[in-house]
Amino acid sequence: MLRHLDIRDVLIIDRLELEFRPGLNVLTGETGAGKSILLDSLGFVLGWRGRADLVRAGADEGEVVAVFDLEADHPARAVLDEAGIPAGDELILRRTNRTDGRKTAWVNDRRASGDVLRALSDTLVELHGQQDDRGLLNPRVHRDLLDSFGDLGPDRAATRTAWRALAEADKALTEAEARLAAARDEEDFLRHAWDELEKLAPEPGEDADLDTRRRQMQAGQRIGEDVQKAAQALGPGEGAEGRMGDALRWLEAVADKAGDTLDAPIEAVTRALAELGEATQGVETALETLAFDPGELERVEERLFAIRAAARKHGVAPDDLGDFAAGIAAKLAALDKGAGDIAALTSARDAARADYDAAAARLSAARARAAQALDAAMGTELAPLKMERAVFATEIAPTAPGPEGVDAVTFTVATNPGAPSGPLNKIASGGELSRFLLALKVCLTRDATGLTMIFDEIDRGVGGATADAVGHRLMTLAGEGGQVLVVTHSPQVAARGAHHWRVEKAVSGGQTRTRVTPLDAAARIDEVARMLAGETVTDAARAAARALLGAPRAATSSGATG
Repeated sequence: MLRHLDIRDVLIIDRLELEFRPGLNVLTGETGAGKSILLDSLGFVLGWRGRADLVRAGADEGEVVAVFDLEADHPARAVLDEAGIPAGDELILRRTNRTDGRKTAWVNDRRASGDVLRALSDTLVELHGQQDDRGLLNPRVHRDLLDSFGDLGPDRAATRTAWRALAEADKALTEAEARLAAARDEEDFLRHAWDELEKLAPEPGEDADLDTRRRQMQAGQRIGEDVQKAAQALGPGEGAEGRMGDALRWLEAVADKAGDTLDAPIEAVTRALAELGEATQGVETALETLAFDPGELERVEERLFAIRAAARKHGVAPDDLGDFAAGIAAKLAALDKGAGDIAALTSARDAARADYDAAAARLSAARARAAQALDAAMGTELAPLKMERAVFATEIAPTAPGPEGVDAVTFTVATNPGAPSGPLNKIASGGELSRFLLALKVCLTRDATGLTMIFDEIDRGVGGATADAVGHRLMTLAGEGGQVLVVTHSPQVAARGAHHWRVEKAVSGGQTRTRVTPLDAAARIDEVARMLAGETVTDAARAAARALLGAPRAATSSGATG
């Protein structure tokens, strides 16, 4: 529970320290005295999103420190453990806000994010403000409140999981049906293209190979005759090889008669014949390479032109025709087995829908049980609040399926016997809404441990015996081992407090400051009398205040400085 609140340089507070205790803690004061600033400051250190201009004029930085006592099993310990922050019997939250808007937070002297603060705040404080009755008017909030009351988190989680699975199965089926429909639209084209490409059977790199062969054959056609003439000129018989062979025989025949004068020419001719032989062999090899069948050139050109025409037709490179054909084959295969796939996906979708329907039905049944329990608990709570004749009912009606199930939840009330029931915003008055809110919050937080409950003017719109009943319920709620802080303008509620502070403005040196003063027994009489009488406190008002405070419920507040 909240034990200490230290506020420095926030709005019109320069320095304020408050020590809170278990039980009912009451804060009173004139309208505009600064009570809301205290709640804004507490909300700031807890990470709540609120007003940004918190720094007091003339200061560089505002700071709020809140100290909470933690029991051994307090749920805040799980949040601290997940955040890697050591936990003890005391939890210290500190947060600063600079004039440039930068905010920095610490938890037990460890830097912490706003998300960690908000997660901790969910386990530490429950704030019920003047606008909380709007939640009672929102059917979506009604469903969340009912689920919270019934501890239906696991059933909701199971329903959300089943809904996601159904959505994914539905999406897979829809996409498959769209693909199949698109494939059927182009089925004729696909089958015609596949027939063409299957017959053509293009291979990777074939275009380049065919082009090379075509060029070679065309070149052979152009130069073949000249190479053949060169072969004849070099070859035996009338060619160079034959003539040089004759010359060598003639020289060798007379060499022995010429001494050594023909040796060198004979050697030179012999070498020339060897070189000539190599040249002749090379030319013959070239002739073999250039030799081609004219019909083969025609076949190569037809194949090359067919591949290139198919590539242009389908808008791909010739070497990509094979992959393109494979893609067409895959589409046709998917088309051929599409009906089977659709059937399987439909079956999976139907199974997912059955799972969702079952999860939603379990959640609906759990909500029905929780609604009965909530209605009974509300009946018990409304009687002490002077609404014993009111009938609170939780209505559950079908709604469109969604991640939270198939139920619409509405809180209805009949405020008088025989009167028709209806939504709270149409049946209940402002004061009745406040009491319904109090009763509902009591029901919803009944099992919470270590939670500080804060009520901001929960008693508005009521007075007299009804306000006294509200105060009595708050006192009882706080006396059940809890801590309740209430901001009130009701003297009946204020008189029920175990600890009482007065919030007021004071002007010093031309500057306005908020001051919070702990009240002893005598000061409490004056404050309650002021709340009864207004500006002029009469003896009759003091007597009435003593009467309100005369019961043993009244006690002296703990300290505060500011």
